[in-house]
Amino acid sequence: MQFQNQQGPMHENMHTGLVNQQQNHGGHELFDVHEVLSGAIGTMDLYTILRPHVKDPELLAILDRQSQYMRMEYNTLVDCFKTGQNPAVRMQDYNMTQGNDFVYGLKPSQPKKPIQSASELTDANISGYMLGSVKAGAGSKAMAALEVTNPVVRRVIADSIPNCIEMAYELSVYQNKHHYYQVPQLAGQDMQQILNAYAPAAPINGQMQNLNNTSH
Repeated sequence: MQFQNQQGPMHENMHTGLVNQQQNHGGHELFDVHEVLSGAIGTMDLYTILRPHVKDPELLAILDRQSQYMRMEYNTLVDCFKTGQNPAVRMQDYNMTQGNDFVYGLKPSQPKKPIQSASELTDANISGYMLGSVKAGAGSKAMAALEVTNPVVRRVIADSIPNCIEMAYELSVYQNKHHYYQVPQLAGQDMQQILNAYAPAAPINGQMQNLNNTSH
């Protein structure tokens, strides 16, 4: 049940009484958002550490663009998490600037192994670290969004997930173009068998309802 006062909506706690919007957070939410924010700091710190070692101007431009976006996104989440209300700066979309064409197939390459000093860092290493960190962030945000009770925080985290996916895709396209991330394909017959392994669901009661237009 939600109540209203001059400071905004109030929320019921059956043990302590009413809580304000700033305290409109469940226990699971606090821990999970803590993990999201800590992970975001880790990713931004990683980008800062890696930046001096980048050699390719294209990768440097991606790193700088993603880093700038991450800081805006982080500040937006911190804002609504601390206040429980709409952030001053709304979440914006991240859009990659390069093409999205993948080259399929495997090209012979040297076996990978751990480096022994920072002087061995290559753009392949760096873009791989960036990709792994962004993918981890997308997963933690998806898990956290399912535990958040504050509607504003939930929406901000949920809206940030597609942007993580866009950044990860941008990095994977970059890696694929330079043969750092190679993508094999199945044989044509096997691919078709999997593609044709599913059929549409049958309508319920003879007709498929438009759920968006169904009144509740």
